[in-house]
Parts: sequence; structure tokens; C-alpha cells
Amino acid sequence: MKSFSGKVAAITGAGSGIGQATAIELARKGCHLALSDISETSLEETAELLAGFPIRVSTHLVNVSDRDAVYRYAEDAVSEHGKINLIMNNAGVGLGETVENMSYENFEWLMNINFWGVVYGTKAFLPHLKRSGEGHIINISSVFGIIGVPTQSAYNAAKFAVRGFTESLREELDIESCGVSATSVHPGGVKTNIARNSRMGDMGGMSFDSKEEIADMFEKIALTTPESAARTILSGVRKNQRRVLVGADAVMLDTAQRLMPTGYQRLLETLFRVNRRKKTAPKQSA
Repeated sequence: MKSFSGKVAAITGAGSGIGQATAIELARKGCHLALSDISETSLEETAELLAGFPIRVSTHLVNVSDRDAVYRYAEDAVSEHGKINLIMNNAGVGLGETVENMSYENFEWLMNINFWGVVYGTKAFLPHLKRSGEGHIINISSVFGIIGVPTQSAYNAAKFAVRGFTESLREELDIESCGVSATSVHPGGVKTNIARNSRMGDMGGMSFDSKEEIADMFEKIALTTPESAARTILSGVRKNQRRVLVGADAVMLDTAQRLMPTGYQRLLETLFRVNRRKKTAPKQSA
């Protein structure tokens, strides 16, 4: 897809962050939009930001963990716009918890959104993309779909799965030569609300003590703005890249994994072990 002008894009999680920024960037390029989010308020805010663009915008309240809802979204989007050329499966959540302490409820909650939401979005929109004659699927993985991190096993599981799913999908689409392609996107730290809106369980003293502490630290170390991420992603789509790394930190961590496929794990273990010792050490009285 060399141009977005006159095309129609569907974006999940469009109420904030990368989804919202990508919607605005596409609107600048003359792309019509079918936007979805689980938050009606956030969705309305995005729609207001797009009011000045000469494009057609439809909004859809969707929980991506609900397969039937995602299929209705695809049908409604096509009914509203006549076609769909691009689906960006972006909606996602976070969870910090060790494997031992993690509840199945939390694990399933995250997988239903971060993995199954991507699968539902891909399968629901793919027939419509093929009928359009020119389509693209953008699936948002993460740099945590490239490296494993303590207390992030559920998030890692989902994002590694999105990466494998999308790479296999891309191969199948290329074999078919059907006019549709796919890209796996791996953002590093992007200044979004995902940390603040995440769930936090028992991390065994390996990480922060509260969700607020995690969110504050994430906002300090996140190197990339949503706007920059959107531009990088859309540039990757125009170039038909199989994988897009977003942010210098994503490039650095991907390089570390390539150079030290298992060695990077030992480095992370050392860092988290030191942090755990500090948190569990007895406090000395004055």
C-alpha cells in the first residue's frame, strides 16, 4: 500500500496512544476511518480531534476479546464505508505478576485481549481486505515479543504469539499473491497509558511495589511519542516491511537478543535479582 489517500482503515484501541495517533496521521493523508475502542469517552475524544479533516469517520464501541463483537465491527465498518483496506489490531493491556503467583483469571484476561483480539480482528477483516483488492494488516506486538522479561510472562506470551501468528500470516498472504499483506510491529517504550491502566499482581519483590510506581517510571523511561510511533508504523506499511521496530530502545533490545540469544536473559536476571535483594533486605534502624 503505497498511498493511504481514499483508503479506509479500521483501528482498534483508537481512543488513545498509538491507535489515536495513527488515526490522526492517516486522516492527514486523506484516509477514511472506522475507529473502535472499549471506552466510549475516549473514542469520542479521538473523533473530536478528527473533526476538521475532510474524511469520513465512524466510531464503534468494541471489546476485542468478544469475537462476535469484532465480527460485527468488521461488518458495520464495511457497511458504513463500502470497503476496508487496512486493519490495525492495536488494542492491548498490561499485567505485572510472576508465573507462580499469577491467577488464571488475569492470564486469560490479558490473552483474550492481546492475543485473541488480534486473531479475531485479523480473521474478521481479512475477507473484506481481499475484496478491496489492496489491503494491509498491522498487528501490534511489542519488543516484549522479542525478549522475555521477569514478571511479564503473560504479556510476553501474548506478544510472542502475535509475532509468530503475523509472520505465518504474512507468508501465507505472499504465497497467495492476493493483494493483502501483513506487518508485525514491535514498539519499545511509547508514552501511552498502558502501564497506568494495567493490572498488577504479586511480583515476588522483583519489581515495583505499586502500579502507580510502575506507571511513573514507565513514563520517565518511555523514549517514543505516539505520534512518532504512528509515523514509523505507516512508513513500514508503505515499504511493506515484515517487521517494524518502533523506537531506539526497541532497536537496541532486538540487537541484544540477536547478539546474545540467551545471554541477555542472564543480564536481566542479575538486574532483577539485585532489585529483589534491595526490597527484601531488612531495614536498619537509625
